[in-house]
Amino acid sequence: MMKTENNKRVALVTGANQGVGLHVAKQLVANGFIVFVGSRNFGRGEAAAKEIGPGAIALQLDVTDGASIAAAAAHISKEFGRLDLLVNNAAISNTRKGNLSLQEYGKVSMASNAPLDEVRAVWETNVFGVLAVYQAMLPLLRKAPTARIVNVSSGVGSLLLNADPAYPYHKSFSPVYSASKTALNAITLSMMVELEGTAIKVNLVSPGFTKTNLNGYEGLQSIEEGSREVVRVALLGPDGPTGTFTRWENAPIPW
Repeated sequence: MMKTENNKRVALVTGANQGVGLHVAKQLVANGFIVFVGSRNFGRGEAAAKEIGPGAIALQLDVTDGASIAAAAAHISKEFGRLDLLVNNAAISNTRKGNLSLQEYGKVSMASNAPLDEVRAVWETNVFGVLAVYQAMLPLLRKAPTARIVNVSSGVGSLLLNADPAYPYHKSFSPVYSASKTALNAITLSMMVELEGTAIKVNLVSPGFTKTNLNGYEGLQSIEEGSREVVRVALLGPDGPTGTFTRWENAPIPW
């Protein structure tokens, strides 16, 4: 087992080879963390870790593959014996959008016509993948003096907001991506309940509508803007809050 240099904290960011995950990994390294850059494609993870520099370690991690998750947990355990921070960032928005605009894709992703195979594929990553990683990494999080889990969700998963016809994304609520984030919020709540009274804190954050590969770069915010809440919450100390769902400090999102 390697001794962490100067007792640096150890973090894992899933889906960290691009977009918000990559920026979050960069910021964590800049703040003194050793960061495992989780990437389904190891080559892309290696390139991202090289871009970030010392303190970043590429880790092959496909959140839909149990063997990959188990191997990743075993590797972190062998190297450091604990995990101080888990950022569940990996997500997909669709499997078949192709060159369609978000509006065009929305017309073929309604409750009446969304292919169940696509719903299952998106939920496999966004919901079941997060739960599987949580289950594998929890023993390592329990070995840290204080640990935090940050799950990256979205305001489009809020039932209260989306039930309001005046909400800007009301019309685009679908069983594919939007409902996967609603389910992720529910899964996260179950983690929060399970870990009440322990040294592990759990937070849910929304990066907002950010320009990423997830939405074909049609988002309205930069990667830096979209990453800031994930980074802020990830860097909260042991006295920081748990059980929150926020888009920024003192800006909660209704469940």
